[in-house]
Amino acid sequence: MKLNKKLIASGVLAASLFAGNAFAAVSAEEAAKLGNSLTPMGAEKAGNGNEIPAWDGGLTTIPAGYKGDGIYVNPFKDEQPLFVIDQSNVDQYADKLSPGQVAMINKYSDYKMPVYKTHRTSTYPQEIMNETMQNATKVELVAGGNGLQNYQNATPFPIPQNGLEAIWNHITRYRGGSVSRNVGQVTPTADGSYSVVKFQDELTWRAFLTDYDPNEDANVLFYFKQAITAPSRLAGNVLLVHETINQVQEPRRAWVYNAGQRRVRRAPQVAYDGPGTAADGMRTSDNFDMYNGAPDRYNWELLGKKEMYIPYNSYKRTDRDLTYDQIVKAGHINQDYTRYELHRVWHVRATLKPDARHIYAQRDFYIDEDSWQASVIDHYDGRGELWRVAEAHNMFFYDQQVPWYALETLNDLLSGRYLALGLTNEEPEPYSFGVERSSRDYTPAALRRAGTR
Repeated sequence: MKLNKKLIASGVLAASLFAGNAFAAVSAEEAAKLGNSLTPMGAEKAGNGNEIPAWDGGLTTIPAGYKGDGIYVNPFKDEQPLFVIDQSNVDQYADKLSPGQVAMINKYSDYKMPVYKTHRTSTYPQEIMNETMQNATKVELVAGGNGLQNYQNATPFPIPQNGLEAIWNHITRYRGGSVSRNVGQVTPTADGSYSVVKFQDELTWRAFLTDYDPNEDANVLFYFKQAITAPSRLAGNVLLVHETINQVQEPRRAWVYNAGQRRVRRAPQVAYDGPGTAADGMRTSDNFDMYNGAPDRYNWELLGKKEMYIPYNSYKRTDRDLTYDQIVKAGHINQDYTRYELHRVWHVRATLKPDARHIYAQRDFYIDEDSWQASVIDHYDGRGELWRVAEAHNMFFYDQQVPWYALETLNDLLSGRYLALGLTNEEPEPYSFGVERSSRDYTPAALRRAGTR
C-alpha cells in the first residue's frame, strides 16, 4: 500500500500555514472546557451513544486479589468478545482500522482481532490532571516545535492545535514518576524461532529524584537507564539517556557501557533511526515506547479524531499462567490473548522533511484520547510502501493511576518478522513504582557500577 503523495503535500502546506501561530497556548475560554465537556486530560467526556461510554473518572477501584506486587489482576476476566475481526469480515470494519491493521489481517490467515466491550479505564493522579489543565494556557512550543517552554510536568497540550502538540503529549505523558521494570524482548525469525533478550529498565522524572534541585539540569525531562540481564553474551551492557525538554537548546544525551570493553562511551546513535538495542535490526531507536525523541525530522499534521479499534485493557496478555512459547508465534504474536476495544483516537501524520534522513518516510499515529498514548503507528518506506505496523497493547496500572503498555509489537510486512517488547509473564518483579533514585544514579560514572557481568 502506497502513501498518498497529495496528502504529504497538503501536510507540508498545512504546516506552513499555521507556522505563524503554532506555538501559542489556548485561551482561558477554551481551557475552561477541561473538566467540563472535556476530561482534565482533554478527551471528550461524552460517549458516542453506542459502543464508547462516557468517561466517569476511570478505573479507581483496585480489583480484589491484587497484591501490590506489579502482577496485575484482570478486572475483566469474565468478559467474552463481542465479535472477532478476521479475513472473513475485515472489509466491514476497515473504516475503524488503520491501513496497517487491515494489511496484517490480509497477510495472515490466522490473524484476528477479538473485540470486547469498551471500558474507559484511563485516568491520572489528581495532581497530574490539575497540572495538565494549568498547562493548557501557559505551555508553548519553542521555535521549530522541537521543545517546550513554561513546562514542568504532566501533559503540555490537552487541547492540541497541531500535530506537533499532539506528539509532545505522547512523549511527555506521565508514567509514574519513578519506575523500574523487568521485561523481555523477542525478534522471532519467519518460522517462529526466537530467543529472549531481558532488560531491567529504570525511568525517573527529574522532579522525582530524591535530591531534586529545580535549578540543576533544568532542561532534563527524565532519566532512563536500561541494563541487559540476559543472554549472557549481552548481559552487563547498559544504556543511559538524559532526555531533554528543549532539544533545540540541547539534544538528548546518551551513553553506553560495553561490558566486554569495560568502557563508557557517548552514544549519539541512540536517536532517530539508529539501531534499537539488541533488536536484530527490527526497530529503530525512536520506535521504543512506540515513538520517542526529537520530532525535528518530520512535518506533523493533525488530521483530526476518529473512532478506531485499538488494543486496550490488555490484562489477559500479562497472565502469569502464559508462557512465552504460547505468546510468540510465527509472523505475529498469538492473537488469542489480545483484546481490542473501540476508542476515539487522534490521527497524526508525520512526513519526512525534504532535507532530512530517516528510514521511515511517513508515519501515521493513532493516539488514544484518554491517555495520550500512541496505540497504533503505520510506517511507510521511502518508496511509499506500507512497511511496518506497530501496536501498543494498552493497560491501566490501577494502583498507580498510570496508563502504559503491557506490550509493544512492531510487525514487518515485507520480511514477515516482528519484534515484541515488554514481555513480563516469566519475569520476576515485572513493575516496581516509587523506586528511590538520586541524580548520582544517572551519571556516566554510574554506568560502570551497573554494568557487571
